[in-house]
Amino acid sequence: MRIIPRQVETFWTLFTGPIVWALHFLLCYVGAAIFCAKPDMFGVSFEAVRMAIAGITVVALAAIAFSAFLAWRQWGFGSDDPPHDDPTRRDRILFQGFATLLLSGLSFIAVIYVALPVLFVSECLR
Repeated sequence: MRIIPRQVETFWTLFTGPIVWALHFLLCYVGAAIFCAKPDMFGVSFEAVRMAIAGITVVALAAIAFSAFLAWRQWGFGSDDPPHDDPTRRDRILFQGFATLLLSGLSFIAVIYVALPVLFVSECLR
């Protein structure tokens, strides 16, 4: 019995990586902006905010990596080279897997770039 189906045929899987990136972006930047605007509101230091952003980043990267693995599996582990442009169900599934894999890679890099400022900024500037 498989817990995760072999092929997930839904258009929404294509957007998994970008959605995770967008949620990560919002949580990181809105959370830091609120903290820096009202630092006494939460009763924690900026170091705690940095650690929270690091934790959110690890979770987002893990979700995107899992999505990429599923896409790679759907693509057939790279056994067929693109383009997958024949009007068949098999080529549609391969194309969706390949496109999802590429979007997951882009989203993975985007999450890293969103989290990079936390390495260099050690306090809120006013």
